Amino acid sequence: MTTLRAWFKTACDIVRQHKRPYLIINLAYYGIVAASMVFVSFYPEIQAALIQSVAASFAEGSLAVVAEAYLGGHVVQAAALTFLFNFFMGSVLVLLAPSMIIPFAGLLVGLVRAILWGLVLAPTTPELLITMIPHSGTLILEGQGYILALLAVWVLGRAFISPSSVGATSWRSGYARGLKNAAWLFLLVAAVLLVAAIYEAVTLIYLVPRLLP
Repeated sequence: MTTLRAWFKTACDIVRQHKRPYLIINLAYYGIVAASMVFVSFYPEIQAALIQSVAASFAEGSLAVVAEAYLGGHVVQAAALTFLFNFFMGSVLVLLAPSMIIPFAGLLVGLVRAILWGLVLAPTTPELLITMIPHSGTLILEGQGYILALLAVWVLGRAFISPSSVGATSWRSGYARGLKNAAWLFLLVAAVLLVAAIYEAVTLIYLVPRLLP
């Protein structure tokens, strides 16, 4: 337990060391989501097409097993699958991995994700409005997990292009230190996304069905 506490302290110290980019990423991410929601309210047909595409992926695509867990009311399984998908697929493979090859590449992916979130989740219908009352918590929590992942992307990229910022003397040592700091931050990413997955599973399975007419 002491070791785990020390790990989290190290990760939190890295966030504090990069407070300004962390705040900027927060404002940009949530701001883009909000702006996209406003935009799609004037063009609901875009949202309808995107929701149809998402529904198809849950019905027959790679997310079908996740959908089955939610529809079956299996809250533990739904939370576990949601966490695994969001952490490994949504964060490690999509955000961090490309940035290990092309510095800051994950930031562009994060920008696109924020736009899609706003377009899909905008409360343009009574049903979506009711759903988003509890689901807004998921948006904030899960968004925070991705924001921390984007901070890790920024930390890695900055250490690579400016090794002196992490006390390194070459791009190789700068990259290594940046990757190490990104790994520490991903400890926080995992923790936040786990809480978000539990919240999402509980609210979608137990709360939202009771709110909808």
